[in-house]
Amino acid sequence: MLNFEFKNPTKIIFGKGEIKKISKEIPTGAKVLVLYGGGSIKTNGVYDQVIDALKDFEVLEFSGIPANPEYEVLMQALKVIKEEKITYMLAVGGGSVIDGVKFLSAAALYDGDTPWDILTQNIRTEKGLPFASVLTLPATGSEMNSGAVITRKETQEKLAMGGPGLFPEFSILDPEVIRSIPKRQLVNGVTDAFTHVLEQYMTYPAGAHLQDRFAESILQTLIEVGPKVIENPEDYESAANFMWSCTMALNGLIQKGVPTDWAVHAMGHELTALFGIDHARTLAIIAPSHYRYNFEAKKEKLAQYGQRVWGIASGSIDDIANAAIARTEDFFHSMEIETTLSEYTDDFEGTAQKISKRFTERGWLGLGEHKTLSPSDVEKIVEMSY
Repeated sequence: MLNFEFKNPTKIIFGKGEIKKISKEIPTGAKVLVLYGGGSIKTNGVYDQVIDALKDFEVLEFSGIPANPEYEVLMQALKVIKEEKITYMLAVGGGSVIDGVKFLSAAALYDGDTPWDILTQNIRTEKGLPFASVLTLPATGSEMNSGAVITRKETQEKLAMGGPGLFPEFSILDPEVIRSIPKRQLVNGVTDAFTHVLEQYMTYPAGAHLQDRFAESILQTLIEVGPKVIENPEDYESAANFMWSCTMALNGLIQKGVPTDWAVHAMGHELTALFGIDHARTLAIIAPSHYRYNFEAKKEKLAQYGQRVWGIASGSIDDIANAAIARTEDFFHSMEIETTLSEYTDDFEGTAQKISKRFTERGWLGLGEHKTLSPSDVEKIVEMSY
């Protein structure tokens, strides 16, 4: 097992009816900016619960944060934060809203002239403007981690940021919000969380037995409850287990003491930036090809995954590993997730070369758990995903 340090300061408040506890967690006298997306929270009852809980605070609102939070929109929110002297932010939404608020948390205290530099220069945020979240769409785990991904439409870029100053102070997870989520977004949530686990698990054996078992249990739970949630979002038990699995998939715990990959995300982000494909679906496009291309380096873990998660009991290591990749694709297909780029766009020719060129220009010359995947390797993996 590798050396590690672990600290996660986010307080989780989990369960039905817990949104009312917001008032006990935000500092008295705070000037609060509530940020949300397209307004679905006003039709599913979440907005009313939040505003009622904040009745004793001075509250402003900013709406319209899109999926794949856009830098241009967030800069409008940053102007409100500075002009109104906001002291606390509350993200009410899924990972896109929470990621957007993390960017604002960093940008509000950033001394430079161009906040986009936080992303392009990999500036680590040690201290940000305080914020919390009310989760409305389980998927990304952003409610309990310190990372974020932001899109800039004018340059067709999607870049990551983070730092210890970007943990939510608290996050409220009420599984009852699942009831109003459209099927497509539920499918995305299951796929996103599943692939998050794979990025931290599908590397090579590191002797971290407990971390492996944690990861496998999250995968098994998603396989079990994901289809149930998609079929019946009002099933509270399935919704609760789904929501908690998504949070546990990326709150930092399962990646401690083990190597991690994240090359699938690096490539997937480019597909979203170039074509606007849902983040989760870009991961399903890239992951199978990534595992096949890197088969020799990953086959021990692939076979372990096949045996423990999918119950594949017979065959050689190579046989079980290959079967595990196929079962993963089958799982995505069972939720009506397409796993090739050509199923999303007719304009896919040249995509691999474009992404490879971008990685070269950024100096991303060694991706993956071994830091050996070059831009030319990336080009081949993306081409395999056509």
